[in-house]
Amino acid sequence: MMVSIVVMLAGCAPTPEPTPTPTAVFASEEEAFAAAEETYRAYTDALNAVDLDDPATFEPVFDLTSGDFEAADRQTLSELHAEKYAFTGQMTVVRFDGISSHSSFEQVEASVCVDVSGSDVVDESGNSVTSPDRPDMNPLRVTFVLSDGRLRVDRADRDPGTACSG
Repeated sequence: MMVSIVVMLAGCAPTPEPTPTPTAVFASEEEAFAAAEETYRAYTDALNAVDLDDPATFEPVFDLTSGDFEAADRQTLSELHAEKYAFTGQMTVVRFDGISSHSSFEQVEASVCVDVSGSDVVDESGNSVTSPDRPDMNPLRVTFVLSDGRLRVDRADRDPGTACSG
C-alpha cells in the first residue's frame, strides 16, 4: 500500500519549471566594448588611487580584475608595499579600441594605450626605481572576462602592434 501511495504522489507531482536561458548582459558588441572601456578606465583610476602604505587601497584594483591577472597585481602591490615604495603621479588611458568579443560577450579584447609618462615608483628617499628605459606610452592588448554580471580585466600584454601615437 505504501509503495502505491509513493508512486501515486510521484505521478501527480507538477513538472519542474524550465530553467530560463540566461539573458545576455550586453545587447551588442558596441555595449560590450563600452563596458570594457569603462572597466579599464576604472582600473587605471583605482591604480592611481593606490597608497602603497595602505593595503586597503589595493582592494578596488582587485575588484576590477580576475584570474592570474588579479594574482599578479596582488603579488606586485604586496612587494611594492613591503619595499616601502610609493606611487607618484598619474597614468592616463589615451586610447581604447575594442577588437573582438566572444561567446555572447563573455570575453572582450581591446587595444589600449596608457600614458605612463606622468607616473613613477619611488623609494623612501624619493628616488625613482622605475627603469629609465621605460617608454612613455604603454601599448597593450587587454582581455576582459564576464564575471558576476560585469567585465573584469583578465589579461594585459604589451602589444608592439598597437600604435599609441598620432
